[in-house]
Amino acid sequence: MTDQMKPTYGEGDATLQAVGGLDGLKRLVESFYRIMENTPAYRPLFDMHPADTQLSIDKLVAFLSGWMGGERLYAKTYGKIHLPQAHAHLVVTDKEKAMWLNCMAEALNEQNYPDALKHYLIEKLEFPAERIRQVSDAMRHNS
Repeated sequence: MTDQMKPTYGEGDATLQAVGGLDGLKRLVESFYRIMENTPAYRPLFDMHPADTQLSIDKLVAFLSGWMGGERLYAKTYGKIHLPQAHAHLVVTDKEKAMWLNCMAEALNEQNYPDALKHYLIEKLEFPAERIRQVSDAMRHNS
């Protein structure tokens, strides 16, 4: 397939296929959590999760599968998700948002993806990360 014929990220399941399908997505998410656990700068994020991170890993893989145009595994397995409300119990400021995005950027770099894919994903992940931050901010100021 020539570059001209390749689907553009965001069309159908092109993004999911670009990360290596579900297997590649699982490797990415496992890398993300490993980096979060082992990097002091990201450890505060890791500590927001349950001690056994397997369910968190499974949920992020399930969410990102649908978010990347693949099967909506989250809804199928866990039910409907409203991302900001699912994180509303957490304090998410600009600092935590930046840590999350930076940790994901490091995980993406480990996967040897093309730069265009890495930039696309970080740019697109900025939106849900910002919504989570906004809802967290509103919850803190309304309580």
